[in-house]
Amino acid sequence: MQADVQTPTAGTAAPLKAAFAAIVGAEHVSDDPAQRALFSEDVWEASAHVAMLIVAPGSTQELSAVIAAANKAGVALAPRGGGMSYTSGYLPATDSSVTLDMRRMNRVVRISAEDMTVTVEAGCTWLALNEALAPHGVRTPFWGPMSGIYSTIGGGLSNLNAMFGAGHYGTSSESVIALTVVLGDGQILRTGARGPDGDTPFYRHYGPDLAGLFCGDAGTLGIKAEVTMRLMRTPAHEDSASFSFKSGESMLKALAEIARTGVAAETCAFDPGLTKIRMKRMSLMSDVKTLGAVVAKQKSLGKGLMAAAKIALGGRDFIEADDYPLHITAEGRSKEGVAADMATARAIVKQHDGTEIENTIAKVIRAMPFPAPNSMLGPEGESWVPVHGHVSLSNAPAMFADIQALFANMADRFATHKIHTGFLFTSMSTNAITIEPVFFWPHGYRPVHASMIEPAHLARLPLLPENPEATAVVTEAREAVKAIGARYGAAHFQIGRAYAYRDSRDDASKALLDTIKALVDPARQFNPGALGFDA
Repeated sequence: MQADVQTPTAGTAAPLKAAFAAIVGAEHVSDDPAQRALFSEDVWEASAHVAMLIVAPGSTQELSAVIAAANKAGVALAPRGGGMSYTSGYLPATDSSVTLDMRRMNRVVRISAEDMTVTVEAGCTWLALNEALAPHGVRTPFWGPMSGIYSTIGGGLSNLNAMFGAGHYGTSSESVIALTVVLGDGQILRTGARGPDGDTPFYRHYGPDLAGLFCGDAGTLGIKAEVTMRLMRTPAHEDSASFSFKSGESMLKALAEIARTGVAAETCAFDPGLTKIRMKRMSLMSDVKTLGAVVAKQKSLGKGLMAAAKIALGGRDFIEADDYPLHITAEGRSKEGVAADMATARAIVKQHDGTEIENTIAKVIRAMPFPAPNSMLGPEGESWVPVHGHVSLSNAPAMFADIQALFANMADRFATHKIHTGFLFTSMSTNAITIEPVFFWPHGYRPVHASMIEPAHLARLPLLPENPEATAVVTEAREAVKAIGARYGAAHFQIGRAYAYRDSRDDASKALLDTIKALVDPARQFNPGALGFDA
């Protein structure tokens, strides 16, 4: 339950509000109770604390001045991008915390098709970036998570991302050339080789990789202001396929081999539980917007209409209820190269007893890469939350089996509280598989959901009552999944306050982390408690 929203005391908030207003303009500083409450919850939970103020800087210089003012006032800062966190990653740590709303810093600063770089402000969304790059025939190698309609690039680098392009190029940080970061006292730090004027980054590796320090840092080491990423020519050819497996083990073994060969630009797989929920939610036959996107994606109207007709006729019955579907996309410079990659994938699937099915979902994913996040709620208005781990290719089947055994032991409790589970799987370059269990349970949605889900979709869903008993069981299950991940040495994105990062490091690593933290944020004001640093 959300803490009561109190009006900030004049002695604490008023002088700081005035200081911020002098920097960014009064219209970009808010102490509105409803807005403060919204910014003090994420998809998983509402904080026990409510932000004192919300400030939205509009440039690197404004961000620097805001941070310096907050440092002088001794208040904590909670940086927030698109607000898609489910790991308490941007929640205020105290009632005197200030939320940094980064969404005003949303410009695409510079596109250089000549140098193959793009620089954006940290509040730019992945959707906006891709729309800006499309006319130039280029894109970033990793080009966004499925939440890219809202997710920001700065937030993505703080938390790291999976999905589009990840099968070839890994996570978002692996496409970064340089960062401009504001430190705890307002100093501006710039990384990378930056050209003759010092402001046109073109290469990342000049000495120690300082940019890497601020990737995956959960907003604890510095606030990203500008990001320069490398570009590539948009592949001229792509193809997709979908496959079905009778067991999760065989699917994961096939996925691992597909990752090793590097033939898929991205992969996406589900278990039967998540398939049932997705099919209950989706109505591909009647979704004109979805079919229109598929048509537009094809190179000709005729091919587009054929693809859309195939999807409409296939409906939702192309996956057996108890199977594990795997969807892949291959891309490349030549039609022949893509065909060779797809042939390799099909041979791998056959070796692992998989069968090819209609590639409806694979086509829709590429045609609508950044859909509205209506899946943040279940088909009956249930709450939704994931937990995940990145595991080595060889250990993925065993880790999945352990999580399945956990869920089997909790099945009676899940049934009592009407908790449903599912799994999402994907691969990261040639090195890792992501296993992401998700939970749906009958607990009502909150303002953060209402702020992002399409109004027409939300209007069709009931507002369920709070359900603390079921939520407690989900919490227990998530913690148990994290413990299983720890046994396999799993890595995590979106660490926030959910995963035990710092405590999992060796003593030398912890000493180095603490030394860096003391240098870049000596007052410990950046996102206290995140990444495992003391709150």
